[in-house]
Amino acid sequence: MAIDYTVIVVYLAGMLAMGWWGMRRARSKSEFLVAGRRLGPAMYSGTMAAIVLGGASTIGGVGLGYQYGLSGAWMVFTIGLGLLALSVFFSARIARLKVYTVSEMLDLRYGGRAGVISGVVMWAYTLMLAVTSTIAYATIFDVLFDMNRTVAIILGGSIVVAYSTLGGMWSITLTDMVQFVVKTIGVLLLLLPIAVVKAGGFSEMKAKLPTSYFDPLGIGGETIFTYVLIYTFGMLIGQDIWQRVFTARSDTTAKWGGTVAGTYCLAYALAGAVIGTAAKMLYPKLGSPDDAFATIVKDELPVGVRGLVLAAALAAVMSTSSGALIACATVANNDIWSRLRGAVRRSDGEHDEVKGNRAFILIMGLAVIGTAIALNNVVEALTVAYNLLVGGLLVPILGGLLWKRGTVQGALASVIVGGLAVIGLMAGYGILANEPVYYGLLSSLVAYVAVSLGTKPTDERVLATWRERLAGRSSELASEPVPAPQ
Repeated sequence: MAIDYTVIVVYLAGMLAMGWWGMRRARSKSEFLVAGRRLGPAMYSGTMAAIVLGGASTIGGVGLGYQYGLSGAWMVFTIGLGLLALSVFFSARIARLKVYTVSEMLDLRYGGRAGVISGVVMWAYTLMLAVTSTIAYATIFDVLFDMNRTVAIILGGSIVVAYSTLGGMWSITLTDMVQFVVKTIGVLLLLLPIAVVKAGGFSEMKAKLPTSYFDPLGIGGETIFTYVLIYTFGMLIGQDIWQRVFTARSDTTAKWGGTVAGTYCLAYALAGAVIGTAAKMLYPKLGSPDDAFATIVKDELPVGVRGLVLAAALAAVMSTSSGALIACATVANNDIWSRLRGAVRRSDGEHDEVKGNRAFILIMGLAVIGTAIALNNVVEALTVAYNLLVGGLLVPILGGLLWKRGTVQGALASVIVGGLAVIGLMAGYGILANEPVYYGLLSSLVAYVAVSLGTKPTDERVLATWRERLAGRSSELASEPVPAPQ
């Protein structure tokens, strides 16, 4: 496997080199956190596709294909649907706001008092998302080097933390473009056709596998509905996704570039399910469905190609990990720490804030690596992350974008009630149960509507500022949101 090792080592060295190059460009807060809001359509589409298609979409997507057949595509498919919905209906307005975090959007819309609580919920989500991606390094490095789990997590996590800390979003953007290309070649152009050929083609698979493997709804209607609630809606409101929207050069780029990325996700979903189905044909008795990706790569691909496909899996994990890491650090610094210490943002403070944001990426990166070493179950960690996100923040965010009558009191009640309901229901029903997100989301909606209707409407000055920003008539260096009257 010397050639395969060489491919991987060159790839990892390239990631670090791009981190170093990105450091030279990231000289202001805007450059460091949102790549100067200057990405064009091609780079925006590639990086957006890279961040949403992580280890869960690649290794997990193939695993679902192994377990359920073509209907295993639904998890990644709903991610693509969510990205399409975000791009078509909301991304242009989000890009025009010229903010850095979801909590800043809530402050603008509701009058400046929703940030810390929503920031804590978003921080928990981004932290767990980064942790799940980091845990996935262990699977890949185990296939490559038969490496100890802890050592694998430290090695992979350190590389991501290094290039993310050096250049912020510019480094992550550059590495994500490479990762997008590697994933496209490795998974779609190489692994997919080779797996189908090795399995004897579609006719052979249909003849020998159960008919349920070719039923589009074979995974179950309730499971599909849950995927829509968690992943489709999760794509609409996650800080990691919004922070990429903020990098778009224009609202047109955000809309159409994101549409291209969402369409790519749909194709990637189907590819993963087909690869998993082929693996079922070749290896009908694997110990775990999640072993399907590594097994088919290790046993069926020729030397060199195997290294490239494993690099593709590594790329998928790293893109999501780095995007979640910078999102986690941005929320921790801008939405929690800065507010708790009473820091005042200044229009001339852009350059001073790069060092602080870089330090937070390093701190959060170390926390992510430590948490990943302590945890074992990727699915449970990811479920906790998305349940908190959807149950606690979906309603106040979409409500703020769509319903003028929503108030800051309603938003805070929605976050608190929905978040606590999700946590309590996960404790009662189990982390992997469907009920927590169902009832958590419902309780969040009831609290938002009831409290908003029972309190005074949002001050017209706040709404006027909000409308100015939505229309793109106010720069990101404008003064702070007008606070709601006490």
